[in-house]
Amino acid sequence: MKVDRALDVGGPLDPRDEAAHAERAGYDGFWLSELTHDPFLGLALAATATERLDLGTSIALAFARNPMSTAVLANDLQALSRGRLQLGLGTQVKAHVTRRFGMPWSRPAARMREYLLAMRAIWDAWQTSSRLDFRGEFYTHTLMTPMFTPPPHGYGPPQVLLAGVGAGITEVAGEVADGFVAHPFTTVRYLHEVTLPALNRGRHKTRRTGDDFQICGLPFVVTGRTGEEVAASAHAVRSRIAFYGSTPAYRGVLELHGWGALGDELHALSLARRWAEMGERITDEVLHAFAVVGGPAEVPGELLRRYGDVFSRVTLDTPYPIARDLADELAGAVRSVSGEW
Repeated sequence: MKVDRALDVGGPLDPRDEAAHAERAGYDGFWLSELTHDPFLGLALAATATERLDLGTSIALAFARNPMSTAVLANDLQALSRGRLQLGLGTQVKAHVTRRFGMPWSRPAARMREYLLAMRAIWDAWQTSSRLDFRGEFYTHTLMTPMFTPPPHGYGPPQVLLAGVGAGITEVAGEVADGFVAHPFTTVRYLHEVTLPALNRGRHKTRRTGDDFQICGLPFVVTGRTGEEVAASAHAVRSRIAFYGSTPAYRGVLELHGWGALGDELHALSLARRWAEMGERITDEVLHAFAVVGGPAEVPGELLRRYGDVFSRVTLDTPYPIARDLADELAGAVRSVSGEW
């Protein structure tokens, strides 16, 4: 299992120091999300400060862009990083796509499947000098002249990973992506009863086999060196779980556990903008279902017990201030335990 580092909400605009430290500390990858900053810009900076780290978007919003614009961004970053890009894409939810970005929304799983195929067709046209002729239901790309064709860089297209929660988009990942990014809002039960069967259905469609398909996990971790630190981290993780749980698109995770009413309550609180109250609705049972909870000595073993047979790479999701040395200690311990698994 590879162990990666990611920056949470409010991370620095210039992540070069964090990326360089991650490489020195022995992490396998460095990931940026499309939250308050553009992840492509941040990773371009990180590429100049590192030599070995995989550099990934976890995630970039596909539907905020078209396949051509994403293909160009990814191709440039693949060249700049000398072949180290892991292109993680996600749909976002309808309200953000239509009301924040002003972009169309319809049948997200089918649209995303076509999006990835269109992007691959664009890359193929650049690499082989063949005519670009992609015609789909949602996207059409039929014009590519020499003036706008990027020069070859020799690293090939990046790995494309697709994020998701629902079975439909997860099945698309198994069919047309190189890997899957499991949302932090997931549980061991949901992984085994919904996520893995959907990935297998997708892979079966194209008869894909082998171990080259990545499954990336971002499990919540509640930890700290003192009781006060553990309590503060638990409060932050409860709030994040509540925020995700208020999203109707993620209701299926709660319903699997019989917590559908909790989803309704959280959604109502979010509509009333009563954000501070939402985390209080997350009981210890719910917290422990979504998060690995324990001291620094306990977290690595519990994380591997839950996810060691599922995730090929992992990023510990700690949505609270965590000391850099503690984060590094946990990552090193996970790598050590994983090597013995």
